[in-house]
Amino acid sequence: MNPGKVILLGAGPGDLDLLTLKAAKALAAADVLLLDELANPEIVTLAPQATVIRVGKRGGCKSTPQAFIQKLMRRYALQGKVVVRVKGGEVLLFGRAGEEIAYLEAAGVTVEIVNGITSGLAAAASLGISLTHREHCRGVTFVTAHAQDDSEPDWHALAATGTTLVIYMGMSRIESLTDGLMQTLPASTPAAVVQWASTKKERRLVTNLGALATKAQAAGLGSPAIILVGDAIGEAMGEATNVDPIQMAFAA
Repeated sequence: MNPGKVILLGAGPGDLDLLTLKAAKALAAADVLLLDELANPEIVTLAPQATVIRVGKRGGCKSTPQAFIQKLMRRYALQGKVVVRVKGGEVLLFGRAGEEIAYLEAAGVTVEIVNGITSGLAAAASLGISLTHREHCRGVTFVTAHAQDDSEPDWHALAATGTTLVIYMGMSRIESLTDGLMQTLPASTPAAVVQWASTKKERRLVTNLGALATKAQAAGLGSPAIILVGDAIGEAMGEATNVDPIQMAFAA
């Protein structure tokens, strides 16, 4: 029997054109596809011989238990199958890859990584901005608003870093995170929300930190979305007096 393996594959933010050639080859070779909730469902067309198992995980919704997903990967890999675990965005960024790698390696299962474009970068591309614009910041920080124990980051400390903040899983607590950031940053700091980045459902809001929560809620913006904060975001705003704060755009 051929030895099986697990490929942890980043499916990107939703636009299948953003998949790498390596991802397409891995999908074509898959015997079993474990499909994440946030991945474009049409990705299954690139894995014609695979058995598809949907293992959705999404904040605020009933989710497939992580332990069960890991057992599925181990079971099929030990049967000699090529298992492709499809994750929305980038595998190694807020995708629980660390615990899956440790679990599978402990079981003697070979693990490969195929990177994908994270939604934070897709959001920046949609806004037409550089997250590391040297006139505005000294770097970029990718952070989740939800820790494993459901606590929030130290927003005051993050705001003091002088970096562009790219915040994942923050829409359910957008009021508390903006309040925390404004302990350090002025309310006039440019900020944005991009929902469903790169897809036909994409919606964008460009405003400032003080108005972000109110305007995002008024626009009905919710998960999945990326929140971006920092002076670099101002590059998306053009002439401030002429900007419509609610911007909606749809991918071609």
